[in-house]
Amino acid sequence: MITRRRTLALLASAALPGKSLAKAADSPFLKDQLAAGTMPDLAQRLPRSPRVIDLGAMGRTPGRQGGTLRMLIGGQRDVRYIPIHSYARLVGYDQDLNLGPDILDSYTVDEGRIFTFHLRDGHKWSDGSDFTSDDFAYYWNDVVMNTSLRRGGPPMDLKVNGVVAKFEVLDRLTVRYSWDVPAPHFLPRLADPIPQPLMLPAAYMRQFHANHQKPDILAELCERHRVTTWARLHKKMSRQNRPENPDLPTLGPWLPKTAPPAEQFVFERNPFYHRVDENGTQLPYVDRVVLNVSSTEIITAKTATGESDLQATGIGFPDYTLLKEAESRYPMKVSLWRRTQGSSVTLLPNLNYKDDVWRGLFQDVRVRRALSLAINRTEINKVIYYGLGRESADTVLPESPLFKPEYAAAWASHDPDQANALLDAAGLQNRDIYGRRLLPDGRPAHITIESSGESTLETDVLELITDHYRAVGLSLFTRVSQRDIFRSRATGGEVMMSVWQGLDNGVPTADMPPTQLAPSSDDQLQWPVWGMYYMSAKTSGKAPDHSKVLELVSLLGDWKQTKTAEERARIWDDMLAIRADQVFSIGTVNGALQPIVRSSRLRNVPDEALYGFKPTSYLGVYLPDTFWYEEEP
Repeated sequence: MITRRRTLALLASAALPGKSLAKAADSPFLKDQLAAGTMPDLAQRLPRSPRVIDLGAMGRTPGRQGGTLRMLIGGQRDVRYIPIHSYARLVGYDQDLNLGPDILDSYTVDEGRIFTFHLRDGHKWSDGSDFTSDDFAYYWNDVVMNTSLRRGGPPMDLKVNGVVAKFEVLDRLTVRYSWDVPAPHFLPRLADPIPQPLMLPAAYMRQFHANHQKPDILAELCERHRVTTWARLHKKMSRQNRPENPDLPTLGPWLPKTAPPAEQFVFERNPFYHRVDENGTQLPYVDRVVLNVSSTEIITAKTATGESDLQATGIGFPDYTLLKEAESRYPMKVSLWRRTQGSSVTLLPNLNYKDDVWRGLFQDVRVRRALSLAINRTEINKVIYYGLGRESADTVLPESPLFKPEYAAAWASHDPDQANALLDAAGLQNRDIYGRRLLPDGRPAHITIESSGESTLETDVLELITDHYRAVGLSLFTRVSQRDIFRSRATGGEVMMSVWQGLDNGVPTADMPPTQLAPSSDDQLQWPVWGMYYMSAKTSGKAPDHSKVLELVSLLGDWKQTKTAEERARIWDDMLAIRADQVFSIGTVNGALQPIVRSSRLRNVPDEALYGFKPTSYLGVYLPDTFWYEEEP
């Protein structure tokens, strides 16, 4: 049996050391409500066993409550960054990527298949209602198992081998999920940037559900919220990952106060938040977060003029010089974090491309290896990244315990002679009078690479690669289209090659699912049709017919049956080795740097850290609820 009843550093969930909650100072932000008697005292708002964040053990400083944090977003939908950055999860990663309880008081795992969750006694939603097993039961019985809300049935994350978990309420503060076989993917999915939900605030959500509300009242609510069915009403009012409903109770550090449409979105501290520092001060330290909507094209300029107190989205490494110069004019500080992608810019030949000749070539490992060997990564690193990146194949980073140097080096040297020999051997030996290669059917070997056009970095890298490919007789042309259109065309087999980022999570541990290494989703642009096949439980797309891809699929299936970390590490190693040798994606440079801009008064923001969607939830694992402002000088 594995137990997670942590009392150490980041994941501590014990009683406060040496300080009574009754004596802990309350937030001045709540003073009017406290004085009016409309807000309970701190001791009544916190769980009996809050999660204690021991900042001293983390090398950080306990702070003071207060202040407003301004951030810039590129559109109204970007309010979704708040729950990602806030990173309040049932279970979550710490900054060393260890998994442990957060919202949960503790959990146990038996035989790798029985997960028992213990809630914090006295924990409340942001509206003051009790957070109990009833909220899990509501989500399971009235959402997961309701065909009006989930026509496709329960989500894949709640299934193993197609079999849905068994859900049990053991008591008011204990629930259990179990399968007949191991489910090693279950806990990591709960710690994701966009986690698999398991609960909803039942007391609030029942008013929007046909099982609990009168039809005439539901009809009135549908009309008021401009939806046509109660199911759409329920979905609209329950979105936790897009906090657009200010009335929806939350367990996160800040709760929304603004409904769209708006040009500014305000979030205020959750008085019932479950975390405190080692002195008993309730988190978050910052009282308000204000998101100002701006054009994506001018986020960098606005950041450089001091209009943001904490900014990472909307800016990139090419903006570093401008932002660094702004430090001398405005009270701001710029740090550089390492991005977590397996490669900053990656080429993805579509092994499902509809053209028979090109599809056959891309499925030939010699062609993929040649396309990789033709690239001069040293030039890309020096010209685009000022030599600060790491020349590498698309693979895990040295910060991952799964890293091996041979993965990074595999077919990643600049060797045009070997690239030419491999292309010749693959049937592209014929050339026209200008030295450009011809396909076996006589057509010019022109490669069209498609981009969403969202990154100037991609454009700059592709300009260099165009020259590299010309040197081995290949022509490269770029086509730009909107992200949704280009992804849809890729799934339809109409995209020859894509440019995108590499592995989403370049710093995995063995306990994280290796789904990104095998076909598992239709957004995997190197094999979107095969990915759709497994994402749809084999109802759409096509099954792969490539032996090495099938081997990856089999290994992913084996990982999903594992009981030990040792088994999982071995499978990761096998999958990474296959992927490195087969070059299903062509990486360039990883370990690229991401500017993080903050007010010079903002404390506890790391100077060096990892930055990415997975597994760090951008800023999330570094606990933005512990960032605090020094007083104005």
